[in-house]
Amino acid sequence: MSSRRSEALAFSLVTGINHAMARLVDIWDSIGIMEEQRVERMETVKKHIEGLLNDMIIEEEALKHRIRANIITFKKQLETLCLEMSTEPYKLEEGLTVLQIEKNLRLRVDVLTKEKGERLKELHGLQQQDKELCVELCITPYYIPTGSMPSRTQLQELREHIQTLSEEKKSRAQVFSGLREDIRKLMEEMGHEPETSLEKESVCHDEETFLLTNENIKALKLLLSQMEVKKESLTNTLAELKERAMCLWNRLEALEQDHNVFQESVQGTLSDQITQWQGEVDRLTELQKARLEDVIENVRQELVASWDKCNLGPEQREPFNVHFCDNNFTEELLALHDAALLKVKNYYDQVKPLLEALQKWEKYWAVFQDFEKKANDPNRFSNRGGALLKEAKEKVKIQKMLPKLEEVLRTGVEVWEKDQGSAFLVQGQRVMTYISSQWEEHKQQRGKEKSERAALQTSKKGEMTTLFKTPTKRAHGGINGPTPNKIRKQTPSQLTRVRSSSTFISMPSRKPPLSQVQMQKTRSLESSSSQRTPLLEYNSTERKQPVDISYSDFTSALSNKTSDAVFNSTAKDPTF
Repeated sequence: MSSRRSEALAFSLVTGINHAMARLVDIWDSIGIMEEQRVERMETVKKHIEGLLNDMIIEEEALKHRIRANIITFKKQLETLCLEMSTEPYKLEEGLTVLQIEKNLRLRVDVLTKEKGERLKELHGLQQQDKELCVELCITPYYIPTGSMPSRTQLQELREHIQTLSEEKKSRAQVFSGLREDIRKLMEEMGHEPETSLEKESVCHDEETFLLTNENIKALKLLLSQMEVKKESLTNTLAELKERAMCLWNRLEALEQDHNVFQESVQGTLSDQITQWQGEVDRLTELQKARLEDVIENVRQELVASWDKCNLGPEQREPFNVHFCDNNFTEELLALHDAALLKVKNYYDQVKPLLEALQKWEKYWAVFQDFEKKANDPNRFSNRGGALLKEAKEKVKIQKMLPKLEEVLRTGVEVWEKDQGSAFLVQGQRVMTYISSQWEEHKQQRGKEKSERAALQTSKKGEMTTLFKTPTKRAHGGINGPTPNKIRKQTPSQLTRVRSSSTFISMPSRKPPLSQVQMQKTRSLESSSSQRTPLLEYNSTERKQPVDISYSDFTSALSNKTSDAVFNSTAKDPTF
């Protein structure tokens, strides 16, 4: 379509020239210009037209060369821009004219040039932010070679780097703020005045004072830990002064109202409180010097209580007896007593878990012994309501707890003795020796009770034999008295008349004959007592020497026989 239009325009141009020449000829004819002059004029017209066309051709040729030069230039610029901006090389479509190629290349160069400017502008802004953050955080800036064109990837990484630094700055700012606030509070609590430049800057309210660097954070953390250590030291000092003051108050028997009044009057920072308590301790110390005898006696009482609390035996207390019995009341003697009391208290703190375990064992041991005493009481079988069964369950529980507690004590004592390098003594004995002696005493007590019950039983049998003894002829002066066979054949009423008429039959007035139920209970009690097996076996020559025992040996022999005897006796009791 475009070629037809150009052809039509070319034809119309030729036609227009022809018409113009015809018109010129007509004009020349009307004027009467001769042929020679016409030729000259036509040559002038021809030269003019050819000159115009040649100028136009030259201009178009120049345009053509300029377009080709632009294409070459744009291609070079595109190659450079693509390399700088790390983009894919630009590819031209096939079949394009030179003018279209020049246009496309020019537009692409304009786009990349604009993008290059935008990248450089963004790079400058991002680098400025990165520089500021890196200065505050003392971090190396994101590296982009100077004068180079950043790629899209580099710009994205720089944005992420700046975002990370911003979050790090925010996090560090929170850490800085928290550390400075904690340091400020500690200084206020202790009444500590800033001395070093770091302490002064840490309590300053200007947030720009500190750079948010790791070194500064470490310095503030170190300062905070130092303040915490100092506060702990002041707190311990204050606690020691309070404890010392309370000890002096107790020794001097000061009124509790005076204690409360002074404690309520103590105010201010830790340093101020320490100063006030130190003044009170100094005052009480001076007062103590004037009342040394009473104070030392009070310390002795406290020392004895601490010895008892730690279960120290006479051998462990003996080294201090010289000072304990010294009646020359001086400050040196008081210092010795205070040192001994402090030593015992420290010892108690070390062995407190062991003493608590021992107290627990003694508690269960006392309950176990109580159950053993109840087992010998015949009246307990007359108790209804399941109390006997409940007692049996409790006894089984105690029997299980005692060996566990003994094992805990043994293990704990071994660990403590290994760590301390010394023996743990209870009343001058090793723990397991002490426990074995308790079992030995228990065994001896059981043997003694068994012997007493056997003697009592023998005595009762003798009384019964005397009750039914037959009178002899010499006693009655004849053979009028009833014979034993007759006595056994008589009825209870006849037997009563015989007893009242005979003066030789021994009948205690306050001890009537046992009933059948009581005799059954006595027999069951005797069988139960005789069936109990002692915990330890001793020779007659070794009864005074305790033997190491285990609880399992005791319970293995005791539980089976005692339980069978208890329930057999219960079953035989007609009251159940």
